Amino acid sequence: MPLTDELERLYARRRFGIRPGVDRVGRLLERLGNPEKQFRTIHVVGTNGKGSTSAFLSSILAQAGHSVAQFSSPHLVRFTERFRIQGMEYSAEKLTQRLKSVLEAAPDEATFFEITTALAAYIFCEEQVEFAIMEAGMGGRSDATAAFNGELTVLTPIAFDHAEYLGATLREIATEKAGIIKPRTSVISAEQPGSARLAIAQQCRAAACTLTTVGIDFYAAWAPDKTLTYHGLSRTLEQLTPGIPGRYQAVNAALALAAAETLEAGGTKIIPAAFSKGITGADWPGRMELIPGTPRLLLDGAHNPAGAAALAEALQDYSFSRLLLVTGVCDDKNIEQIYAPLLPLVDQVYTVTPAVERAMRDDILTHFFRTRGVESEPCGSVVGGVAKARSQASESDLILVCGSLFIVGEVKAWLEHVDYTGIRG
Repeated sequence: MPLTDELERLYARRRFGIRPGVDRVGRLLERLGNPEKQFRTIHVVGTNGKGSTSAFLSSILAQAGHSVAQFSSPHLVRFTERFRIQGMEYSAEKLTQRLKSVLEAAPDEATFFEITTALAAYIFCEEQVEFAIMEAGMGGRSDATAAFNGELTVLTPIAFDHAEYLGATLREIATEKAGIIKPRTSVISAEQPGSARLAIAQQCRAAACTLTTVGIDFYAAWAPDKTLTYHGLSRTLEQLTPGIPGRYQAVNAALALAAAETLEAGGTKIIPAAFSKGITGADWPGRMELIPGTPRLLLDGAHNPAGAAALAEALQDYSFSRLLLVTGVCDDKNIEQIYAPLLPLVDQVYTVTPAVERAMRDDILTHFFRTRGVESEPCGSVVGGVAKARSQASESDLILVCGSLFIVGEVKAWLEHVDYTGIRG
């Protein structure tokens, strides 16, 4: 049976929507023989930067000679992207058989993300990995990944997102995300806004955890030659060249390095060269991904206010005559806040309707930009928007695609000449 048939069975589970809690995934893992107990789990939780941070840490551990897996969501083009071992996408042939086994064991009410999370555990156990870096979905305490007994938690920057599920205030959101932390474990955190910082500190005290924070215990900064300097827990590393571009990657790289140092202090063997080689060798598609050509095409998955602000700062490192924006969003996003950092930089906007449910119509988004004095035109599909931008761009212009990971995925699928199916979750 081909993977597409099994995926249709899995995608049908999306009818259950988002249902917080770990009871259902816990029952599924038990039916599978608790595969999550056969490897060491590291949780990566937050609003932005989870994928990049996980990729940096995965690369460091792989360079140190460890067998490491990485679980992430959503995928850009292929479902197999969600499962990586030693940085490589998992094979579709193997995935077909393992997905079939997990679906057969799944409770009737298990959701899409719960089954996908259990599938990650089953795959990683069967492949006998030593470490699994598990990126949480949108939550923490009630996220399906919380069923895994993590020995280390990395908290990336936390901001307002998914308030309908996580809480109406930043403190409530941070409390939910930090709820994934297991008692008497180590926690590595990015610098957080005041209320989020207090919530994390409170959770760490209650769980008797050791909290290590960017800006207090370690930090990373860009040098004039555009290399990164890391001042860590027990070492200083200079002239680092992150394999994932963007100024905002300084924090993500620092979190990964501090997590690796913490593992090392706990007895995990990591050779000194693995730290710098891991940062250089890391790769994460769809984040400041530059597609060469005339004109250049820059893909970035920024889809919330904090991500857009980081993207606007990162654009300072690029030279261009005009910035042409191809963008589309889901209709549950606050477009005023998302586009505010980018509006001063943009010369022309081409709006698109992402090929996912609850996509905002391109004409509605065009109206938003026009009322703010920015030239904009609706282009229908993502490919149509890129084509229109290319037809009007000069050689020195830069075409930026952002607003949703799904439109980045559509563009990548188009560039790779493969079919695209947008799946949230």
